[in-house]
Amino acid sequence: MVKSSPSLTLLLAAALAVVPATLHGAKKKAPVTRIEPAAAKKAAPRPRPAPASPTKRPPPAALADPAMNALPGAPVLPAATPRPRMEDLAQILAASETAGLPLAARGAIVIDAHTGAALYEKNADEPQFPASTTKILTALLVIEAGDLDREIECTLEDSKVGESSLYLKPGQRFTRRQMLYGLMLKSANDVAHALGRDNAGSAAAFAEKMTRRAAELGAKTAHFTNANGLHDLVHYCSPRDLALISRAAMQQPLFRQIVSTPSYHWLGADGVAIPLSNHNRMLQRFPGCTGVKTGFTRPAMQVLVCAALRDGREVISVVMHTDKPGIWDDSTLLLSYGLRPKR
Repeated sequence: MVKSSPSLTLLLAAALAVVPATLHGAKKKAPVTRIEPAAAKKAAPRPRPAPASPTKRPPPAALADPAMNALPGAPVLPAATPRPRMEDLAQILAASETAGLPLAARGAIVIDAHTGAALYEKNADEPQFPASTTKILTALLVIEAGDLDREIECTLEDSKVGESSLYLKPGQRFTRRQMLYGLMLKSANDVAHALGRDNAGSAAAFAEKMTRRAAELGAKTAHFTNANGLHDLVHYCSPRDLALISRAAMQQPLFRQIVSTPSYHWLGADGVAIPLSNHNRMLQRFPGCTGVKTGFTRPAMQVLVCAALRDGREVISVVMHTDKPGIWDDSTLLLSYGLRPKR
């Protein structure tokens, strides 16, 4: 047996002292959280601003209320001045030279259809939303282009245009002439879109064409963004603009025929006839009425363009932004005023 020397014992004790603490049940150190300096953090990318549309111009101040995106409510006559009774029409017209016409519409005008001269007006140059009276200009451009028996093939884009419609389906085919009846009697928005697309190649191109043609006809305010009049803040015209556009349209024999037609049978692609009725009640209410078109959206309220012919004289009235009784009463007052015997 070999005995350990004192020096050997000291060497063994020193070796045991350096054994890792983990072999003796020592606890691990808590992990250290690394804190990066603020400058080292990656900055979030800034969002790119949306490019401005080059085809839309800002709306006039009268239409640019961002809180409502619409015009204020239609003006009403004071409580002390009740709505005019049509039975008192003669007295109202007699008093109009000094008192004016008691119109509920925000804007109105009546012009001589032959000369274009204004006979009576109220805020006639203030821009308003035209709603479906837009289709007067749509019809005019289609008729001026001609070839009205040519067929239009409907597209998926046409079929997606909603609200008042004839439920066009992709692949259906109708002549331009037939579509004009659906446009003006049913006030079909999908038909308007199809006609505009067919005429100019795209809906946007047709809207630009509409604005240019309106300016050629003397419109100073008009700006259009679609063929049907569905609401858009930068789709507007004044009563005077609309009267001048309507005057040009009424010089087209086919247009006159369509807008004076009480009813029409739309023959669908499936062969089923759909009866269409003219929305313009003035054709029955006002003797001599020859057209033309109603319109309504919530921002535009009620809009109506009317024409009437008596004793070889024809006048065109426009009322914009009024209510349901006012659309007929205001038009009756304006047409009657315009057709008074010359003094």
